[in-house]
Amino acid sequence: MKKLFFVVVLVVAAYLVMPSTSYAQPYGYEGTQVCAMCHKTEKQGQQLKIWQESLHAKAFKTLQTPEADKIAAEKGFSTKAAETKDCLKCHASGYDVDKKLLGSKFKIEDGIQCETCHGPGSAYKPMAVMKSREESIKKGMVFYEDKTKYCTDCHNSESPTFKGFNFEEMYKKIEHNVPKG
Repeated sequence: MKKLFFVVVLVVAAYLVMPSTSYAQPYGYEGTQVCAMCHKTEKQGQQLKIWQESLHAKAFKTLQTPEADKIAAEKGFSTKAAETKDCLKCHASGYDVDKKLLGSKFKIEDGIQCETCHGPGSAYKPMAVMKSREESIKKGMVFYEDKTKYCTDCHNSESPTFKGFNFEEMYKKIEHNVPKG
């Protein structure tokens, strides 16, 4: 009986000490097509077009090449590059996410997409939420204070094809702010 009481006390104490977010349902990934519905217009700064024309949109496709498979093999991996976690971590979103959290329009083939940088969008995608930066953030949208640090998590010398990274120059190619006015 003492053991049972001890276990119950331990479980209740653990529940009270752990943050409530540990029990929250994780946000799900919706996919670029869902974001595109609103982020393709002039008013939104043609954010979809900027992404489509970027190398981020082609990041997963680069893993599907013989060159990428050769690099993966040279690094000692027995899987193709497009199936190798060490490659996917910088070339795709959703590869390591519970499939139940991937929306019907989500495609890993979209590479480095909106939700890679801005966080899974299932809770912040509604227009009523997106109209408020504060509400969007409460619902999981991410905005980085230090974009350089976030970008260099992938754009660094650990990459076998790294040739240097000038953040200011490269960020101009993908910058996609909503125009003021």
